[in-house]
Amino acid sequence: MRRTPAWALGVVVACGRLAPGEPSPGPPPQGSGPAAQVWLTTGTASKLLSRETDAHFDTGTPPASLTTIVVDEATTYQEIVGFGAAITDASAWLIQNRLSAAQRDALLQELFGPSPGIGLSFTRLTMGASDFSLHQYSYDDMPAGQTDSALTHFSIDSNRAYVLPLVQRALAINPQLKIMATPWSPPGWMKTSGSLIQGTLRPEAYGPLAEYFRRYIEAYAAEGVPIYAITVQNEPHYEPADYPGMRLEPAARAQFVGGYLGPLFVRSGIRTIILDWDHNWDQYQSPLQVLADSVAPRYIAGVAWHCYGGDVSAQSVVHDAHPEKDAYFTECSGGEWAPNFADNLKWFVETLMIGSTRGWAKGVILWNLALDENHGPHTGGCGDCRGVVTIASASGAVTRNVEYYALAHASRFTRVGARRIASTSGVAGVETVAFRNADDGSKVLLALNTSTAPQSLAIRWAGKWFRYTLAAGAVVTFVWS
Repeated sequence: MRRTPAWALGVVVACGRLAPGEPSPGPPPQGSGPAAQVWLTTGTASKLLSRETDAHFDTGTPPASLTTIVVDEATTYQEIVGFGAAITDASAWLIQNRLSAAQRDALLQELFGPSPGIGLSFTRLTMGASDFSLHQYSYDDMPAGQTDSALTHFSIDSNRAYVLPLVQRALAINPQLKIMATPWSPPGWMKTSGSLIQGTLRPEAYGPLAEYFRRYIEAYAAEGVPIYAITVQNEPHYEPADYPGMRLEPAARAQFVGGYLGPLFVRSGIRTIILDWDHNWDQYQSPLQVLADSVAPRYIAGVAWHCYGGDVSAQSVVHDAHPEKDAYFTECSGGEWAPNFADNLKWFVETLMIGSTRGWAKGVILWNLALDENHGPHTGGCGDCRGVVTIASASGAVTRNVEYYALAHASRFTRVGARRIASTSGVAGVETVAFRNADDGSKVLLALNTSTAPQSLAIRWAGKWFRYTLAAGAVVTFVWS
């Protein structure tokens, strides 16, 4: 579902020099101790993930005039799976068909490779068609009036032309890439509508749909693509009129997972985790109802969230009620309803990279990885969504959109297996989140200045500190060991 969010405001991306009156970001190094890398994006887009002069830690006490941000490694939270965007049919088709082999490999290395790539490590596939497909399909379509409860006709051949090759290449570049998958609709014959459009699941289709998931996971595994997680249904409280979808109420989801899908995964030795919900923050009571079921929660690893309604704080409400269940953020799209770079940068970083991870998300996935200059290809649904990158359909030229930079400030530096650690946030308009990487112990601090004035900061860690001045509306990532 696409709803104009409250953050949607208006203009175009600026490039080039500092804007008049914009402070030069950060003074020269103050200390003589260990160095911290400084990576900066400004609201004016004059700096885009720019490597700045290192800051240096020093001993002593910072002056009281500075806003102090304390990073505390002793307090740890969830383990991080990663950051990324969905490899929709549209994204895969564009990258496979509108880029030369050299262009395609360069883009995939940049997106999924380690530094100087941005290290995307979490992605989402659609099980069958979404609105961002070239045609509407499932993996077991039948003529009107016919059924296939034994799934005799099940096949993932529809994904072989461009989805599977692209995912396989991304995995070759980043073997740690975690892949989740979500159906927009099961086959129409399983539904009350008899169609991929609208309807709900027929009672006699619970068993066949569970088997449909098993077949999908095993077919993808046979192609070298392990599915880390699934959700039962994309946006289960929404029935779109012109693209695949299905309403699935909490009681139905609980019955399906507890009575069919979960037990089948156990019997089959499938270790793919099951997540509930995969819909907006504003209806958090729905996953709470599923988690209150007497059987289903034993098979549910966590809850997946979208951004199109409500507030990110809902993630913490559900986590506080069920701390044994993980959170994942799995869809949010930018679009032409909100073309202003500065406003988008602030919203995506504050709400998703910082807010969602502070709200216990183990991973953050945006919507389309790539779209063309006409916001497609798509079949129904959102006509003005924006990809993380835009690929010009004639030339293959790649434009990196604001979502790219918001993601990269987290994904390039926070690796799979990192832990979120404590950091001061919300002081003087500066929002932060911090991580410690598992492989080398390096620290990552992502900070956003949401205020309208530059903020002079003291970053404190392990009895040391450094000074940095963060421009209004700017995002910075500090990395140190």
